[in-house]
Amino acid sequence: MTKVRGIKPREYLAAKDCIENMGDSVDRLSQSVRELGRTGRAVGRDFLWHMSNVQTWVSAAITDESTCLDGFAGHLMDGNVKVAIKRRINNVAQVTSNALGLVDSFASRHRARNP
Repeated sequence: MTKVRGIKPREYLAAKDCIENMGDSVDRLSQSVRELGRTGRAVGRDFLWHMSNVQTWVSAAITDESTCLDGFAGHLMDGNVKVAIKRRINNVAQVTSNALGLVDSFASRHRARNP
């Protein structure tokens, strides 16, 4: 990334931090998928415990995605790099948010059926 023409040192560092945050987000989402696999064998409180883990980790992934954009805050970071990264991260964050909504709905339905 350092050899990209026109990228400023601050943009490079912000992009590098963003990549790390997105890696963390992917790890949390992968962990959530594995945990969802465990819900098939779980019943009652065990099921709810697994779902709580999934909700926590998907929520943390959203935080990681938001944190990624923090490095591009301020007028000194305005430019093509910020615009391109922000657009992509916002798309990912929207999909992750939708996933959290589905997980929340699934957990709520289970709670309602199994008080």
